[in-house]
This record gives sequence, C-alpha cells and structure tokens, in this order.
Amino acid sequence: MNYLEHIGKYFMMLGRVFKKPQKGKVFYEALLKEIDDLGLKSLGIIMFISFFIGGVIALQTALNLDNPFIPKSLIGFAAKRSIILEFAPTFCSIILAGKVGSYITSSIGTMRVTEQIDALEVMGINALSHLVLPKVLATVFFYPFLISLGMFLGILGGWVTGVLSGLFSGADYIEGIQTDFDPFLLTYAIIKTLIFAFLIATVPSYHGYYVKGGSIAVGKASTQAVVWTTILIVIANYFLTQMLLT
Repeated sequence: MNYLEHIGKYFMMLGRVFKKPQKGKVFYEALLKEIDDLGLKSLGIIMFISFFIGGVIALQTALNLDNPFIPKSLIGFAAKRSIILEFAPTFCSIILAGKVGSYITSSIGTMRVTEQIDALEVMGINALSHLVLPKVLATVFFYPFLISLGMFLGILGGWVTGVLSGLFSGADYIEGIQTDFDPFLLTYAIIKTLIFAFLIATVPSYHGYYVKGGSIAVGKASTQAVVWTTILIVIANYFLTQMLLT
C-alpha cells in the first residue's frame, strides 16, 4: 500500500506541475537558470565519459575479434550499435540521474525543511509549477542534444582508439559505422532520452517536495531519489526496447 500511496502522490504532483505559470517573465528566467544548472554544467562529465567509454567498447570488441575471417569493419558496426542503442541514452541518463537527481532533491528538499515552499504557497504561488516545471522543460529539451553529443564523442573515441592502438584502421572503423545504418535507431535513442529526462526531473522533485524532517532527511531523500530514478530508467528501458525494437 505504501508504494500505491507514493504512485498516487506522484501523479497528483504532476497534475499541479503542468498548470500554467503565473508570471511568464519569472518562469522564463527560471527556465534559463535550470538549463544552465541541469544541462550545461553536465556537458563536461558526459563528454569525458562518452569519449573514453566509446574507446573502451571499440578496444574490447577488437580484442575479442581474433578470427582472421571476421572483417575488421565489424568493430565499427558493433561500437556504433552499442553506443547508439544503449550506452548514450541509457548509461549517460543513469549518470545524469546521479548527478542531477541528487541536486534537484537536495535543492527542493532544503526549501521544504526551511519552510520556503510553505511561504510560496501562503503567497498563493503554485510552488510545484514554479519549481519543477522549469526543470522538466530544461531536461526534456536539452538532454537530447546532450545525448546526441555523447553518441558522437563515443564513436569518435572508438576511432581514436583504433588509430592509436593499431588494432584496426580508421578506414575499417568508418566502413563499419556506415554499414547497414538504420536512421530509426537514432529516433529510438531520442525517444528513450525524452522519457529518461522526464524521470530525471520529476522523480527527484517528488522526493524533495515531500521530504519531512531536517537536513538528515534531505540527505536520505537524495539517496532514495537517485536509487528510484535509476530503477525506473532501467524498467522504462526494458519496456521501450520491447515496444520500439520488436
């Protein structure tokens, strides 16, 4: 029953989140701030991890293809599929869930325990729309760009690995990338990214908004938010793969 209670409160929260903001200028300024906090400040870690993980994927694929009858272009093909289908949209979203999710929960939770949210509601302001809606829009609109950049850098990292290690040539790698290219895979990755971005913004916001207690409770809520966001991303990834690729 406890889980049903949380699910109900979560969807009730969403109903209040998507109400029209009261002041357009204030909302626009908050949206730009959230794009900077939740998106631009995550560029560095996504670029760094994507480049090196792409290199590792290509390197491991090359080391496991020791059969001379298997063309080297298969390395590029396998790296492309792995990065576009799973690594960029799913793995990067889990990283963002840890980085961004804990920030969202702690910021909203701190406002709750210091009664700043109560003050907003006393003034007649829809606190959920004011605090959460800019975060949702910032993640949903910016994260597809972030994940697309992760795809590019992951594939580039695989190419650089081949050139530097000498395990395969850059030409073979590029040939594998171009082999049997299906544009729908990019559409699939972006659809997953949009769903994951929505979860990354709303689930931590729920844990922060309904936190009770003091600073210790905010810390526990941040941990719970990251755990549940990760679990929901993994579950959503399974069902989206079933629906879109089978």
